[in-house]
Amino acid sequence: MRTRSRLALLLTALTGLLVSSCGQVGPPEKTGELVVALVASPTTYQVDEGGVSGFEYDVVNAFAESQGLRVRYVLTKDREETIDLVKRGKAHFAAGISIDDQTDLIYTPPLRRAEPVLVKNADDLSTEDGDLDGKEVTVSAGSQQSSLLRKMAGEAKRFMVTELSGIPELTLLEQLAERHHVLVATDSLLYALAARSHPELEVAEKLPGKLDFAWAFAKDATALADKARDFITGLRRDGGLARVQDRYFGYISRINTQGISDFIEALNTDLTHLRKLFQDAQEITGIDWRLLAALSYQESKWDPLATSPTGVRGLMMLTEDTADRLRVNNRLDPKQSILAGAKYLADLRDTLPDTTLEPDRTWLALAAYNLGMGHLNGGRAIAQGLGKDADSWYEMKTVLPLMAQPKYYARLKSGRARGGEAVIMVENIRTYYDILKRFEAPWIPPLKFKQR
Repeated sequence: MRTRSRLALLLTALTGLLVSSCGQVGPPEKTGELVVALVASPTTYQVDEGGVSGFEYDVVNAFAESQGLRVRYVLTKDREETIDLVKRGKAHFAAGISIDDQTDLIYTPPLRRAEPVLVKNADDLSTEDGDLDGKEVTVSAGSQQSSLLRKMAGEAKRFMVTELSGIPELTLLEQLAERHHVLVATDSLLYALAARSHPELEVAEKLPGKLDFAWAFAKDATALADKARDFITGLRRDGGLARVQDRYFGYISRINTQGISDFIEALNTDLTHLRKLFQDAQEITGIDWRLLAALSYQESKWDPLATSPTGVRGLMMLTEDTADRLRVNNRLDPKQSILAGAKYLADLRDTLPDTTLEPDRTWLALAAYNLGMGHLNGGRAIAQGLGKDADSWYEMKTVLPLMAQPKYYARLKSGRARGGEAVIMVENIRTYYDILKRFEAPWIPPLKFKQR
């Protein structure tokens, strides 16, 4: 939690610095630079210990690369400020903007869609009767939700609407979790991402309509807007956009609210006794200790004595064969189990072909941890036969469930496999790993000096 707070403070400081230093932008074909304004959030752009990542960040970078341009990002506090920079010529376009009826902007085709929702803190507000009339709703000024709520308040007198400027929607949701608001209006995707860290947040009501998020250009930037429109259309057509969506959002609804609550509680209890063992395993294998912890929680719920009906045992649920190969004499010993599981995962990851790139390489290795490499290779063969990309987790997670069907597994040396279970396992691990990265700091092993 402390790490996430430090990163949030850093991002806030950077936002003010970058906006204040932003001047007029020149034509990108002359400057070689594309200046893009956006509000930093888990759906757009975020800074963590590994650098910068995000859905909009990836797509914008791909567009810039296609045009032979570098990118400079201008981080803003809210939608109003983002649009203002574009209109005043201080950014070439705004990314991650909900489409509205403003006629002085040019929008690309939408990159993603969400629903407008009202979110409550389940510990504070009961809505069993569905009656929210007269309740105060806090919303980010200038957002689509703000316009919708003003209209609803005017027509039906339903809500008292409080608009706040300069506060990102994610911050409003975090404040709601801390009981500073009664209801917050946001979009369904940002809510789902926030709920992974704050399971007490719940949707109180879905608002009418849809929210389409796109890039917004000034009215006179038709040439650049046309290039962006063509790029997005092509990215959608060849499946590239779906792959980026899956990378960031494809797994977020796998685990229910109770499951998230149980996991966060376990972070403060069970993990305290195991953290050092996971970190030691990272030091030996190079695999992020938080990924190993996520794998272990999925396998055993961090129970050192866990045993399945099929005979796999321990924190990392090792089979007898795997334990023997890795010289484990007691699968119920936490230290032995964690290190062996980490080594096994590292071996699986190293076995995959060089054409398999990260993060797909890790997700496929996790699937092999569940299925075995023989079955994973069988699934890869099916994918290739269907004309799908066997190096893409996005493609493979639609193929692996087919391995339970006779028409597919009958042709494989490895035979039948429960590929659907492997997909569920990997997607759950991705969720746990993401939560761990928000609550737990990365492990940087201390430097070791040789004695003279």
